[in-house]
Amino acid sequence: MDTSKPQIGKAALWMTGAIASFSSMAVAGRELSVTHDTFEIMFYRSLVGICVVSLVLTLTQKWHQVSADRLGLHGIRNLLHFTGQNLWFYAVSVIPLAQVFALEFTQPIWVILLSPLLLGERLTTVRVMSALIGFAGILIVTRPGAAPLSTGLLAAGLSAIFFALTTISTKTLTRFASIGCIMFWLTVMQAILGFIAAGIDGQIALPTAKSAPFLLLVGLAGLLAHYCITNALAIAPATVVVPFDFARLPAIAVIGMILYHEPLDHWTLLGAAVIFSGIFLNVHAENRNSLATVPRQTRQK
Repeated sequence: MDTSKPQIGKAALWMTGAIASFSSMAVAGRELSVTHDTFEIMFYRSLVGICVVSLVLTLTQKWHQVSADRLGLHGIRNLLHFTGQNLWFYAVSVIPLAQVFALEFTQPIWVILLSPLLLGERLTTVRVMSALIGFAGILIVTRPGAAPLSTGLLAAGLSAIFFALTTISTKTLTRFASIGCIMFWLTVMQAILGFIAAGIDGQIALPTAKSAPFLLLVGLAGLLAHYCITNALAIAPATVVVPFDFARLPAIAVIGMILYHEPLDHWTLLGAAVIFSGIFLNVHAENRNSLATVPRQTRQK
């Protein structure tokens, strides 16, 4: 009996949760930009994260997995993520949400290019082609010369690079630390970084009755989005999950149009489609190569 369809259906449900979470975080970030700067958003988001991660570690009785080993590597990873997330929150406050998501999709392209330098991975012909296609998509979205290159576009593009560096450092960390340990130090260190950065001017805006629900939403949505993607990848191939992830672009484009009267920019949608095709080309090739290395009898079981 073919059990692949139910698994794909479950993966689709998980990815629907991820799309809703990412979209909610973008909307909450836009709303919070009126009251809080990006450092304050990151500080309060991390406080929510500490509570959630601590609760999960307590309920699962996995506090023993949290150790102070390789704190330096944790620090580097979290500084990279902190920088990328602040750039992302700034971008969602000043440019159309669809443009932010389109440029955020370039993260896997940067991982492809940076992994050979930082992890010693091989840069194959398919990976080079994927990167070139991805950069073509970036040019379509930003249209240098035809449209002004705003600070918001630069921030969104840079956030993707920092997220890629975060992914690479996380891959290194998983060799030595559990997911619970990584998440604990993620929330604690970023709360400290957020507090220092937000308070450097001597002022930290306290949550208001209007901003508190959005701060809570940002904290929960960020954790839930990655939890949903992890579960989707656990039960379905990446070639199935990645197309579902791309669906968050038209979703956020419609949300931006309804809530903020942002026009549906066909250049952004076209560029994002080109970026996606480059990513999917690489994912499909990697999936095919991994299947080729599995003995045929094992695949038939």
